[in-house]
Amino acid sequence: MAAPVDAVGEMSNSKQLLIRRVISYTVLTIFAILSLFPFFILLINMTRDTNSIQKGFSLVPGSYLIKNFKTVLGKHDWKMLSSLKNSLIISGLTALLSTYFSALTAYSIHVYDYKLKKFLFTFILMIMMVPTQVSALGFVRQMSDWGLTNSFIPLIIPSIAAPATFFFMKQYMDSALPLEIVEAARIDGSGEFRTFNELVTPILKPAIAVQAIFTFVSSWNNFFIPALILDDKNKRTLPIVIGIIRSADYASFDMGAVYMAIGISIIPVAIVYLILSKFIIRGIALGAVKG
Repeated sequence: MAAPVDAVGEMSNSKQLLIRRVISYTVLTIFAILSLFPFFILLINMTRDTNSIQKGFSLVPGSYLIKNFKTVLGKHDWKMLSSLKNSLIISGLTALLSTYFSALTAYSIHVYDYKLKKFLFTFILMIMMVPTQVSALGFVRQMSDWGLTNSFIPLIIPSIAAPATFFFMKQYMDSALPLEIVEAARIDGSGEFRTFNELVTPILKPAIAVQAIFTFVSSWNNFFIPALILDDKNKRTLPIVIGIIRSADYASFDMGAVYMAIGISIIPVAIVYLILSKFIIRGIALGAVKG
């Protein structure tokens, strides 16, 4: 009598599992559609002109894709390709320097033991609470006094001090970097920088990839500071150019060109995410195998 009862129980459990899966996949599908819907609207409006966009939403693409693309790239005052290159340089170097030096700072606090260790950790966290707008005026004035306006340096070098990235790296090291590994490397005669670059950095790849994505996107979308620093048309970043396109007067305002410019600006971010997401997945899988 026990066998049929067990069979009925297994069938009941399998049905419950199937129902849970159906509900989970349904909810995830709904959320995925809601998340991708704004991108769908963007793609549709990239193919339409101003008049058709003003009439309302449409599921059918228009016939102005090539025209909008030529308009965005052909406007001499906008310099779309130049601004795209500038944004790539600034965002790429910002992501590289921010993640590396933040990880190096977190490594020093995680590995070494000295008197001001707790104070420095608290001080760095306190800096996170200071909004960028508070120090923006003094920062711009200082850059002007140093002759660094219309230069990428004020937009790249200060990114080395990134408290939020440092805090994330420190928390990741607390859970994924045993001190025994560093001590074993020292016993083998490895120097500190070699230990960090060749031993610690591969362990931090998932954390570095995550913070590189966040830092790249944050720098890519940054409008406030670049707009105060960069006046030269050849030095403008992509958010500044998109702001100029959007602020055009009513007679020359082209909504199709605005959506096209926004669409172009999303492409590099998507590429960076697709490249770095592989490291995130690989790191998670490696951690699961080791566990």
